[in-house]
This record gives sequence, structure tokens and C-alpha cells, in this order.
Amino acid sequence: MRLILLFLCITTSLGSVAQLRLASRDTSFSNYSAYKSALKKYPNITLANPPVSKNISSKKDLVYCTADGIDLHLDVFYPSVKSKQPYPAVLMIHGGGWRSGDRSQHIPMAQQIAAKGYVTITAQYRLSTQALYPAAVNDLKTAIKWMKANAAWYNIDTTKIAVWGFSAGGQLATLIGTTNNSKLFLGDGPYRTYSDKVQAIVDVDGTLAFIHPESSEGDDSKHTSAGTYWFGYTKTEKPELWKQAAALNHVDKNTPPTAFINSSVDRMHAGRTDYIQKLDSLHIYSEVHALPDTPHPFLLFNPWFEPTLNYTVAFLDKMFKAK
Repeated sequence: MRLILLFLCITTSLGSVAQLRLASRDTSFSNYSAYKSALKKYPNITLANPPVSKNISSKKDLVYCTADGIDLHLDVFYPSVKSKQPYPAVLMIHGGGWRSGDRSQHIPMAQQIAAKGYVTITAQYRLSTQALYPAAVNDLKTAIKWMKANAAWYNIDTTKIAVWGFSAGGQLATLIGTTNNSKLFLGDGPYRTYSDKVQAIVDVDGTLAFIHPESSEGDDSKHTSAGTYWFGYTKTEKPELWKQAAALNHVDKNTPPTAFINSSVDRMHAGRTDYIQKLDSLHIYSEVHALPDTPHPFLLFNPWFEPTLNYTVAFLDKMFKAK
């Protein structure tokens, strides 16, 4: 792959850590690559690709923002049935270590959730090969504001918006949800008059804390970690950045109810127990669904795709549709 070196970010005790911006996207993490890796231990899994309901419509490749000359796209899936009442909505965030992955990875999940009566949006955000933290956070908060600015087009109830994320996307989802309307992350583009507030969080195997006994993210002993690439600094050089990006450090009375759907890889939900204890002390609802003997990207595969879908929809229904 042809690389274009745009800038040298930092020099650390590990040596020179160069932030390379790629001429093309980093495609090392995809549904297929995850499948090939997981297949070694779980030979009976299959990639999930369920039939698409005829009762949903879609609009794809819409530009919601341009940041640093990069057009950021999203896809919208929504019920075809006209309704007098607007639909709740879900912003869906892909994983890939803040460096790889693609919004298309969760289109099957987005389609299935849309068929249950939700407007679902899969959004692109700038990866660490394009921009350092907190660019991704601002991008996704802008996507939420875009949802509110365009609510009439897609019949979105702007008081019922959830943010859902897997892996790095789960980390971003919880950070976004715990920093509702925070001055730390203002978003980009022409939507600054809109709120970035969300009313629910679904975290699928995303870390809640970086500087924490349960977290191994930022271990650069063998190679530069995904987190170090994203922040541009190691934990010891700029610990304040790593702390700022941890949702656990932002939990307060304004934090939305949160659902956790987790694999059996404990380090992928570092800080979850402490996060829930904080919610409990504030009388904020949470629920945990841990799937035993599962790989980290379990939700991409059968037989775990459907349970993930069902847990997600049941939680969202409880938050947004229960009378």
C-alpha cells in the first residue's frame, strides 16, 4: 500500500512514532478478516447476512460533514410505513481500533433494527490514519446533530436517540453518551445550533476506561498500540488525554441508561463494573448481557448475531416504546 507521510507526530521512548495518513483506507479489519480469524477456534460460525425486510427503505452515501477536506458519509435505514408518530433513532458506530473498520460492517444489524421500528444510521468517522483524537468524537457528535437537523425527512423523534457501538465504536458510543452537550466536544460543520444529546447507549464490547487495572489498551511493549496511534501519545506522555476519553470519568446524573452486550474477552469491557456502580449510585438504569465462550467480534457471526439484535431491540423498546 502506498503511504503518504504527512507529519511526524511524536517521539517516544519506544522510538519515533510516526502518524501515517494512508492514500486509501486501512482495510485490515473487516467482517471477512474477523471471520477467518475466529473460524480457527469456532469452526461452526457463519457470517451473519439475514434477509432484508421489504418494509424498510434506505438512503446511502449521504455526506453529513466535511472535515479537513474529507467528506464523511452515512447511510440511513428507516421503516417504509408512514407513521403519524416519529420513530426513535439509533446512530451505529463501527469498531476497528480507531484505525480500521467501516460503517458497512453493521448494515445487516442496522437493517434488522430498522425493521423493528427504528431509524438507524451507520456513520463514517475519521480514523487515526486521518486525524487524531478527538476528531472521531466530534465527527460522530456532528452526525447526531445531522440526525436532528434532518429529522423531518426521516420522521425521527429527536427526543429518542440512542448511540450504539462495537469495540472502538462502543468506546466512542459511551464517551458520546456520557458527554451530552459537553464543551469538550463541540462537533463540526453547520449544525452547532443543534444538541448532541442522546437518550440511551448500547455498548457492544467497548472499553469504558483506559488507565484502569482491567485495561490493556496502550500496551506498547511489543508494538505501537491502537490507542497510542489514536491519541498520538503514550499513556505516560499524555495521561490526561487517555483519561478524558474514558466514559467512566464522565458518568454523572445526566448519563443515559446503558446496555452492555459483551463477549467473554474481559479486557474488552474494562471499567464496566465501576461504570455500573456509578450508575447505580445515581439511580440510572443499566443492563448487562454477557455471551459465554465468544470471540470479540461475536456479533458479526451466527449464532450470536440474533441474540445481539434481540438484546439491542429489547433495551431500546424498554427505553423508547414502553408505556
